[in-house]
Amino acid sequence: MKKTISKKYLILKLFMQEKLVSRVLAKAVLLSLTTNLILISTMSSADLPDFKSLVKESSPAVVNIATVQRKQNGNVFGFKGPKGESIPEMFKPFLPFQEPPKRPEGNDRPKSLGSGFIISEDGYVLTNYHVIKDAEKVFVRLNDRRELEARVIGSDKRSDIALLKIDATSLPVVKIGNSEKLEPGEWVLAIGSPFGFDHSVTAGIVSATGRALRSETYVPFIQTDVAINPGNSGGPLFNLDGEVVGINSQIYTRSGGFMGLSFAIPINVAMNVVDQLRENGFVSRGWLGVIIQEVSKDLAESFGLEKAEGALVVKVLADSPAAIGGLQEGDIILKFAGHPIILSADLPHKVGVVPPGDRAKMQIVRSGELMDISLVIGTLPSEKNLANNRVNKASGGYVNNPLNLLLDELSNELKQRLNLASGVVVVKVEEGVGARAGLIPADVITMLNGIKIQSVSHLLDVIKEAPKNKALPMRIVRRGSPLYIPIKFGK
Repeated sequence: MKKTISKKYLILKLFMQEKLVSRVLAKAVLLSLTTNLILISTMSSADLPDFKSLVKESSPAVVNIATVQRKQNGNVFGFKGPKGESIPEMFKPFLPFQEPPKRPEGNDRPKSLGSGFIISEDGYVLTNYHVIKDAEKVFVRLNDRRELEARVIGSDKRSDIALLKIDATSLPVVKIGNSEKLEPGEWVLAIGSPFGFDHSVTAGIVSATGRALRSETYVPFIQTDVAINPGNSGGPLFNLDGEVVGINSQIYTRSGGFMGLSFAIPINVAMNVVDQLRENGFVSRGWLGVIIQEVSKDLAESFGLEKAEGALVVKVLADSPAAIGGLQEGDIILKFAGHPIILSADLPHKVGVVPPGDRAKMQIVRSGELMDISLVIGTLPSEKNLANNRVNKASGGYVNNPLNLLLDELSNELKQRLNLASGVVVVKVEEGVGARAGLIPADVITMLNGIKIQSVSHLLDVIKEAPKNKALPMRIVRRGSPLYIPIKFGK
């Protein structure tokens, strides 16, 4: 009997001990989980930026820009075209949809067109060119509600930068950062006046740097997902150190409002423009004097490149720095002044920042050979008049050929009009090699596989000797503009 009781007691004791151990383990696990959750919560809070102090320090230097226009701008309200039509899927400057109340001191009605920021205590203000374009008067509204008329010191349409001056002292100023250090994924913050709501704050991250837009060839834009809307134009883009790294300039939109694609001018580009405007009143840019084209996969193969990269020179302008320096049509520029040229759009803004008169080194591919050349950079002309005349049907005898085209010799009139020394004109396109390559009537074939075409018979000879079943570069002039296309001849 005793043994039975002892055994039951022992089993009960062990059970209680196990239960106690289980409770202790359970409490330990619960405590560990709670601690980890607290740590994770604390770490997450620490990782998220706190913009409050940044906004308090920087907001006083952000201003609203209003103007009295010389003439009504058809795009001021709702991004409408000249006939009232919508403008879909374009890069649009941030113009507003509303206007502020009428000024009591006169009949002028200044329209709140954007934002700006103060860069010096004595009243220099930076904004966008398109904000003050066609303005008869420009007004700057400060954080303390003062509204002062500004003088336009200078503006630069190509970079969309304008420098203003107001008569005031001891003004709050922004800190200028270094946009070259920006990397995708960094937090950034914008302060501006979207739709006239002053000092609105929005935040996001850098989506990409060095973006080239079709409408702007001299600015390597910063792309962000910061909510930017009409009225943010000209306002600052800050990094987490409270430094201005960009000027909000453009958006990509179908609706006229924010769609997650915003573009800012790098502050390094802007300050270079500011320095020139303050010193000279205008901006000088470097210039090569070439027309370039993107290198596609097929073109890269035709030129013997391992991958599609660089800027393909399709035309060298007469008496330009490129012509004097020995650059040739068909050259592919892979590096400029030590900078790799991955896309053709990378080249213009790299050339533009080189002071005219300086010498620059380039790495190019010519006839399949890698080589280095050096030339003196010129000054970008204020206006470039490129030929844009259509080629009319040539006269004379037509010739059939392996391209399955009707070709004709260039008349002296066409040579003079297009500024060409030689070439042949496409009169008619039939189904075949030429059509598959994308040739159309009125194209002028000037070069094939690096050989300048002198006549129709010469073209036929070049085709006979050309490698088969391999993409070859063909240079043509279409509507006055040169370009390269890849073409492949079968056996």
